[in-house]
Amino acid sequence: MFLSVFDMFKVGVGPSSSHTMGPMVAGARFLEQMRASPFHFRGLRASLHGSLAFTGVGHATDRATILGLAGFEPATYDAAKADAVLEAIKTRKVIDVPGMGEMAFDPGRDLVFDYGPALPGHANGMILRATDAQGDVIMEETYYSIGGGFVLTAAELVDAGAGKARARADVPYPFETAEEMLAMARASGLTIAQMKRANEVKFRSGADLDRGMERIWQVMNDCITRGMAGEGILPGGLKVRRRAKGIHDALMAERGLNMTPPHVINDWMSLYAMAVNEENAAGGQVVTAPTNGAAGVVPAVIRYWLDHVPGASASRVGEFLLTAAAVGGLVKHNASISGAECGCQAEVGSAAAMAAAGLAAVLGGTPEQVENAAEIALEHHLGMTCDPVKGLVQVPCIERNGLGAIKAVSAASLALRGDGVHLVSLDVCIETMRQTGRDMHEKYKETSLGGLAVNVPNC
Repeated sequence: MFLSVFDMFKVGVGPSSSHTMGPMVAGARFLEQMRASPFHFRGLRASLHGSLAFTGVGHATDRATILGLAGFEPATYDAAKADAVLEAIKTRKVIDVPGMGEMAFDPGRDLVFDYGPALPGHANGMILRATDAQGDVIMEETYYSIGGGFVLTAAELVDAGAGKARARADVPYPFETAEEMLAMARASGLTIAQMKRANEVKFRSGADLDRGMERIWQVMNDCITRGMAGEGILPGGLKVRRRAKGIHDALMAERGLNMTPPHVINDWMSLYAMAVNEENAAGGQVVTAPTNGAAGVVPAVIRYWLDHVPGASASRVGEFLLTAAAVGGLVKHNASISGAECGCQAEVGSAAAMAAAGLAAVLGGTPEQVENAAEIALEHHLGMTCDPVKGLVQVPCIERNGLGAIKAVSAASLALRGDGVHLVSLDVCIETMRQTGRDMHEKYKETSLGGLAVNVPNC
């Protein structure tokens, strides 16, 4: 299966790629299915299962599901319009579906949080139903939000599992493991970014690829800038205060002072990541990297490189993103980027591996050093749980992105001090992450039933 750079990096809306963007995408897909049907629909219903139920309120899953059924999509999301549409649905108890007219929908009755066992395919499951004039269900589809904004129907999930044994994607460098990636790099004499670019231009022009990556970085960078200016309390009830602006102001005031210790550079990395994740927590526009919960790590490392590393150039951001996407694709293909499936090792851990690889590449690392950087970063996130307090992508998520960025930079630096030869391969680390996620208790996988979520007061 070919995973594009635009699969790993998608413009969307906070606070969660799996719990907000995914359900919105599922709603939009269900509307497409309805439009292709000969039936005459008069109502809509939805049920949320597993992690989508347990942490759905904190992740705005109910809101996203309704908006998806109202025709909204993450890439073109308009917050002001969404608020107006939601208010109208709550008042009138109908959804005005674009192209199909009004459908009966009472949010208090027709959207159900099912706290029973999760659906069999994935921890993030939901069922959407369409009814006739009598209220009988005449169309139903099960969707799984598998992380990073990716959504599959139940049938597609089965096919995706079987697809690993099918023929490879028709691209010049169809690597499915890090070992294959390095072998192809040695045989071709190309970098990881160059191989990834050759794969991408099988599906779009080089100019379109470059424009798309420029937009991805622009949205990331704008998110950092907004986050560093934002003030106030984040929504959701935890009363978490936005901190990025205060940190930024203090760092700017300290610039040029002779007594500033070297470790303050870590504060800049954390600042950039926290700025993104505060915007995400507030429901702002972010880029999945590879998820919303981990959206701050990659842009923070890019911004650190551009602003603080001599010789950095914005013209090479595409190289960074292509390298990072290649590594993220390996993690997704062979394990998971879903916190509900494997814990936060699959989110911030994957993001740190991607960022470390990208940084090592633009700092001149060989493919072997790039693979080593990714492995170091992922290895030292193994076992990390996903236990958001009150189901909100705030505590510990915001600070965790800052530390993920610091680990990514450290991993890249350490890898560049070596020759790429190391004991634990990236493939072994990815497989270990998959096994660890499989064995991890469900209460530590984005259900808010364990860890910090039960030991920190929710109000």
